[in-house]
Amino acid sequence: MLQRAEIQALIPHQGAMCLWDEVLAWDADRIRLRARNHRDTDHPLRSRDGLHAVHLCEYGAQAMAVHGGLRSREKGEPAKPGLLVALRDVRLHVTRIDDLPEALDGEAEVLAEAGLSQQYAFRIFHAGDLIAEGRAAVMLHDVATAG
Repeated sequence: MLQRAEIQALIPHQGAMCLWDEVLAWDADRIRLRARNHRDTDHPLRSRDGLHAVHLCEYGAQAMAVHGGLRSREKGEPAKPGLLVALRDVRLHVTRIDDLPEALDGEAEVLAEAGLSQQYAFRIFHAGDLIAEGRAAVMLHDVATAG
């Protein structure tokens, strides 16, 4: 549905730090995405020990950002920048991800919204198996009132 260049136009993460390669589907409440970069030796989150599963939280947060950008674009508004303020109930079902051979599929779903705050649930899959899940809270900055 959307490819990497279009994703980068929606979020502040650029170059290799843009973790998702494509949007598979989305609506007002949820998004599904795919990434293939987790095996890259020059992945920006990779250490000399590899790419650890904890970094799947960043994949989840970026899924939220892409979803927010798409929702704003649909309304004809600029996307509001956000700050990740909390992660809750994170469960990692693998230790590392740089050794997983297939693409990563991600989902994010809006759980609650109030004013300039949002809470999402995210899930990351590999070859159909759930490898990470959790909830994340974001505080948005209203660019219309900034100044």
